[in-house]
Amino acid sequence: MQQNYNKIKSAGGEIIVISSDSVSATKDTVQDEGLEYIVLSDGSLDVIKTYNVVDRGNTRIARPSTYILNRQGTIVSKFLGGTNHRVPIQDIFTELGKL
Repeated sequence: MQQNYNKIKSAGGEIIVISSDSVSATKDTVQDEGLEYIVLSDGSLDVIKTYNVVDRGNTRIARPSTYILNRQGTIVSKFLGGTNHRVPIQDIFTELGKL
């Protein structure tokens, strides 16, 4: 996502990631990877469970998921990936172009 972050911002989007890692591990990842977008910690999996994106193969993590919200905060599109499957970036740009 980092490599496409500026393109996503230019298309009017923003990235917010929710990690199942602890706060300190999340901070370390952000720093180590030089991430510029928002990364939140959900070590208790509360949000991950609420959005029903717990990974079926490893219930301690979320499966790759992308939600696109409009400016009013309504979910207009969602993509649910698998263990080794991420949402193609072109699909994200296509949905952002519809807003």
